[in-house]
Amino acid sequence: MDAKAYRTQRGLKPWFGGTLRILGIAVGALLLLVLAFLLSAWIGSSIPRNAGWTEPEAGIPVMIETNGLHTGIVMPVVSPLKDWRETFPTAGRPREDGWMPTHIAVGWGEKEVFLNTPTWTDLDPAVAANVVFGGGEGLLRVAHYVRPQASEDFRWITLRPEEYTRLVEQVEAALPPVPLATPRKSYTSYQQHAVHFDATGRYTLTNTCNQWVSDTLAEAGIKIGTWTPLAGGVMKWIPEGE
Repeated sequence: MDAKAYRTQRGLKPWFGGTLRILGIAVGALLLLVLAFLLSAWIGSSIPRNAGWTEPEAGIPVMIETNGLHTGIVMPVVSPLKDWRETFPTAGRPREDGWMPTHIAVGWGEKEVFLNTPTWTDLDPAVAANVVFGGGEGLLRVAHYVRPQASEDFRWITLRPEEYTRLVEQVEAALPPVPLATPRKSYTSYQQHAVHFDATGRYTLTNTCNQWVSDTLAEAGIKIGTWTPLAGGVMKWIPEGE
């Protein structure tokens, strides 16, 4: 090795070492942020709102659903207190399979993700970065179910009439106003038997789809965690049952 090459090699070693140290610090800082987020989510979701609430023996049955990432609120299409066909006309039409919906499942989330990301592998890194650092527009997902059954991921709770009325009001408050007799704009969904509608609010890491569900339940008077950015933080307050 000649003298020039030797000097070049010696000069590169400190550069590589410095770069590796910077990368190590960056990765360590990122891991600390993730751990801090998860710890905060666990603590925040463990602090109850409406701590004195108890489930009544009779009332309006609703369901809290999850797919492990998102949560939603399932309500009867028609009840003595609300006819959702008036708000979402699709709830009064047969599904693609010919069945009439008996329930709607409502969830709120980030517009680009809801419309264009069927799975995590479809997530555009640019969209993900924008959501993480800048947030995104809200969107309401309305799915149409036929006689949903209880399971680990679909859990029934019963609400008093006044609680269900407040729940309905909160869901309706997520919809921007439209002129009288003007159809509400909808978007097709990659999810079977579902549509999307423009919604109020802005999605951020602190105001997620799961936080919207817990806030909606809390406003209705239901016992739920204070800060629930993750699905588990919502579902741990909803007991499994028949």
